[in-house]
Amino acid sequence: MTDIVLSIVVLAAIALVAGAWLLYRRTGVAKQPLLMLLLAAIALANVAIWTVPDEEGTAPLDRIERGG
Repeated sequence: MTDIVLSIVVLAAIALVAGAWLLYRRTGVAKQPLLMLLLAAIALANVAIWTVPDEEGTAPLDRIERGG
């Protein structure tokens, strides 16, 4: 189940980047696209926090799936 959630977050980040690019090209306004890019970066950072292993070689997501 957690793999599905992380996949959806990554897909949403990709959609945010594409949407920000399209919005900027269409309107020329920079505020909303920059906020969309910031949100995409935060989402990808959260995915990295959950999936990148620590010094011991285990990711936080692996610990949750093992139950402790």
